[in-house]
Amino acid sequence: MENSAEMQRFIEQEQQKAMVSEMVGKLTSVCWDKCITSTPGSKFSSGETTCLNNCAQRFLDMSVIIAKRFEMQ
Repeated sequence: MENSAEMQRFIEQEQQKAMVSEMVGKLTSVCWDKCITSTPGSKFSSGETTCLNNCAQRFLDMSVIIAKRFEMQ
């Protein structure tokens, strides 16, 4: 019985890791497409940096809001 509980915990942890990885991939893709409008150089411009920070923050805020909505249902 103990092995079954351990296996369930392992599966849940792996699912959480996969969800985080997927979210990071989406965040990177969305924010890159929105904020990087020209060929990047060795550094981001201040406008690109600000845009990336704001985009990532909004993306994370919305993810939290959506997760809370699912918890309520």
